[in-house]
Amino acid sequence: MKRYIFAAAVAALCLGLFCSFPSMNDQVQAASTEKITVLNPMGTPPPIELKPMAPRLDTIEGKTIYIVNDGYPGSNILCAEMQKGFSEQFPNTTFVYKDKRGGMGGGDQALWDEMAEKADAMIIPLGH
Repeated sequence: MKRYIFAAAVAALCLGLFCSFPSMNDQVQAASTEKITVLNPMGTPPPIELKPMAPRLDTIEGKTIYIVNDGYPGSNILCAEMQKGFSEQFPNTTFVYKDKRGGMGGGDQALWDEMAEKADAMIIPLGH
């Protein structure tokens, strides 16, 4: 019995939907005489300035390399493991682990200044 009631309700809804199309079409035609202006919310992005990659180091022996965590969830574990593994594999290289303030989107000028003074290279694993 419940199936019949359900089927009757679906049929009534479908019938009402199909019967209302002509009246909806009249409303659309009446409204289409008005002119509206639509703007693109995407805008126009500025041109991209291409920058070359930093030159590679000839060797990492005796160098200081910063491993920077950008704040992506779980990347602190990855960065700590990278520091541990690289330190074991390259004992004559100093690997410094740092957390970048401001998360993925923010800048950390103090960290950038420190690396400019002390680092020979930087590794920053990005999320995604």
